[in-house]
Amino acid sequence: MSFHWIATICAVTSLISMPSYAQEASNLVHKTSVKTEDCNCSPLSLSKMFTSVAKKTIPRVVFIKAEGTGDSDNEKFNSVDPLSDDLFQRFFGSPSKPKKKAESSQGSGFFVSSDGYIMTNAHVVSGASKITVSFDGGKELDATLVGCDAPTDVAVIKVEGKDFDFLPLGNSDDIEVGEWVVAIGSPFQLEASLTVGVVSAKGRQDLQITDFEDFIQTDAAINPGNSGGPLLNLEGEVIGINTAIVSKSGGHVGIGFAIPSNMARNVMNQIMDCGSVTRGFLGVSLQPVDKDIADAFHLEKAEGALVSEVVKDSPADKAGIKPGDIILEYNGAPVKTLGCFRNDISLKQPGSTVKLKINRKGKIISQDVKLGSASESLASVGVAVQKLGIEVEALTPELRKQLGYSKGEDGIVISKVKPGSPAALAGLRPGFLILAMNHKKVTTLSEVDEAAKAIDSNNRMLLLVKHGALTRFYSIKLP
Repeated sequence: MSFHWIATICAVTSLISMPSYAQEASNLVHKTSVKTEDCNCSPLSLSKMFTSVAKKTIPRVVFIKAEGTGDSDNEKFNSVDPLSDDLFQRFFGSPSKPKKKAESSQGSGFFVSSDGYIMTNAHVVSGASKITVSFDGGKELDATLVGCDAPTDVAVIKVEGKDFDFLPLGNSDDIEVGEWVVAIGSPFQLEASLTVGVVSAKGRQDLQITDFEDFIQTDAAINPGNSGGPLLNLEGEVIGINTAIVSKSGGHVGIGFAIPSNMARNVMNQIMDCGSVTRGFLGVSLQPVDKDIADAFHLEKAEGALVSEVVKDSPADKAGIKPGDIILEYNGAPVKTLGCFRNDISLKQPGSTVKLKINRKGKIISQDVKLGSASESLASVGVAVQKLGIEVEALTPELRKQLGYSKGEDGIVISKVKPGSPAALAGLRPGFLILAMNHKKVTTLSEVDEAAKAIDSNNRMLLLVKHGALTRFYSIKLP
């Protein structure tokens, strides 16, 4: 049985009754952020807390209609999908079948300032020529797009006016599994809807929904239309932005995901201050240290992140980081997962310094690295590669196993293909292995950069690509 990722579009469902939750209310309510000394922890008092949250927050949540948008899910790059074409299908369709531009999209958002700034999902408003927000009660205002950040699926829009009531952003690091949460939005265009559930899990990663993932999982009912709406604690603080659900049918099955407020706050502040987002860049390819890797490197336990490649002239290269180094800590924090490490580095400002603790051939060393900018790193991959409409990554042992390539096969893996791009039109797909570019063998990202420069006079790029048992040339004309 396969499930689809559903990109939802608005957040607030009709107030629901919860007989199963009520039975456990007296046991669970003390775990939430509510001050329990103010209530007797009875099901009735818990119900009144939900009512209080609804009254306070619903007027600050809006329904968003974005006209003239592209199919925002198809505007995003497709992700590596070694299992099936439709496993991670978003609400508007399969990434393997790019669609035409959609005329409109709908979603939810919420005020984050008194002067009219509203936070929502990037896939709701990206590419819109006209954005309209509707308040609870029917009032409508035109909005302008301030900025979008597709890698986190966060966007900020603005309406003219002042003295708007807004929702405070809470600290998503403080939430606990089992804590009560409230989702508000406009599923299926039903404005001012509210659902209730708990935090099912924290730190969900590797879901291939966005580039940077640290999702809060909740069983609060979220349906198509909830995207961009707030996930709140019982103090009425936003601890997440609802963005996706898992569903076989497209409806609620109890698994929804929200972008944590701390990640969203960082992106929001950059968009509001600068109109764009910059991220810290280290310049390494990493793989997890499992038991086999730990044994091969004579480690006492499996920990840290193994550096498999260092990008030429990157901050890591300039600091002396080498392939085979195992990063154990950064700024005193242990490397728990590759996703957490990558997210934390990306949230740091370019130019800031991170202190790494490294195991190099059994010797523990400390190394300071001054981070670069992720936007600069994108340029280093080569303009020609960007024009192709692909993202690439090194063929790690983990990817080699997932994609079924043998040990004797070397190359660069296509991780994402932008729908409608020259690469997509030529038939390239995520998971394909690029063996050579313009007659030059490529096994590292720096080799891709060098090979991509050798474009012929007709502005064409020649790729030798392997997929399964088939190896063939692709001649692609660049725009």
